[in-house]
Amino acid sequence: MAQETPVREPQAPRAPEAAASAIRRHELAAFLRHRREHISPERVGLPRGSRRRTPGLRREEVAHLSAVGVTWYTWLEQARNIQVSVQVLDALARTLLLDPSERAHLFQLAGATDPTPATTCPSVTPALRAVLEQLEPIPACLQNSRYDILAYNRTYSLLLCDLDAVPPEDRNCMILSYTNEDWRSSIVRLEETTRLMAARFRAAMAGHLGEPAWKMLLKRLRTESADFRAAWDRHEVVGARTKRKEFRNAHVGRLVLDHTDLWLSPEVGPRMVTYAPADEETRERLEKLHAIALAR
Repeated sequence: MAQETPVREPQAPRAPEAAASAIRRHELAAFLRHRREHISPERVGLPRGSRRRTPGLRREEVAHLSAVGVTWYTWLEQARNIQVSVQVLDALARTLLLDPSERAHLFQLAGATDPTPATTCPSVTPALRAVLEQLEPIPACLQNSRYDILAYNRTYSLLLCDLDAVPPEDRNCMILSYTNEDWRSSIVRLEETTRLMAARFRAAMAGHLGEPAWKMLLKRLRTESADFRAAWDRHEVVGARTKRKEFRNAHVGRLVLDHTDLWLSPEVGPRMVTYAPADEETRERLEKLHAIALAR
C-alpha cells in the first residue's frame, strides 16, 4: 500500500500563501471528484453490480485501485491540508486514466513535479520532428538535461538497441547505459563511457537537487546498478562536450561517430543529439542501418 502522510499541523503561513494553497486544494478535490464520477467501473475492470447508484467509481474503489487508504483519499477529495507524495499522484493518475494533459494538471494542482518522463513534451514541436527526419541517415534524438529521450529518428531507433521496444518510461540514456544489456553491448568503451555519463549527470543534477524526478532517477540508478553506484561515489564532475564515439551495431557492425549536442535554449537543458559519421565506411553503414529501419 502506498505511503500515506498524516494531516500536518499548519505552520501559520502568510495569508496570500495560505489562500493560494487552499484554492489549489479545492481545485484538486473538484478535479478528482469529476474524473472519478466520469469513469465507468467497466473501464477499470470492475463489475457494475445491481446496487450501484452512480455511473462512476466510488471513493473506496479509487482508493483500492490506487493502493491508498479510503479515509486518506476521502480527505483528499475534501480538500484537507495533507501532503501527497508523487508516488500516490502517479497511482491516482493511472487509476483515473488521465491523459498527458490531465496528468500534468493533477501534478500542478498538487504542487508536485511529475517523476515520469512524458511521452510528449512541449519542446518537441512538429518542426523539430521534421528536422530529425531530415537529418537521416544521421542518427539524432531530442533529450532533456536528465537524459530522457523525448523523440528520435528511425536511424537512432536502431543505433544501440531496438528503442521502439523499450517502454517509454525506460527511454533514458542513463538507465539504458547502466541496465539495458543490448544498449551496453553496443558501446565499445563501456566503462569509460558510463563513468563519463555519471560525471555529466552529477554536474547537471546540481541545479535540480530538490526536484523529485531527478531524485527518483538517482535512486533507481543506485538501486539497479552496482556500476553506477561505484561511478557516482567517485564524485567526478564534467561538463558537456563533443566526443568521438565508437559503437558495435547489431545490424551493420562497427560505427565511428562524432557526437554533438545542439542546444535548444539558452540554458543547458533540452538538446538535439546528433551522431555524424567520422569516416566513409561509417557513412555507408549508416545508410544501410537507415534502410533497415525503413523496412521495419
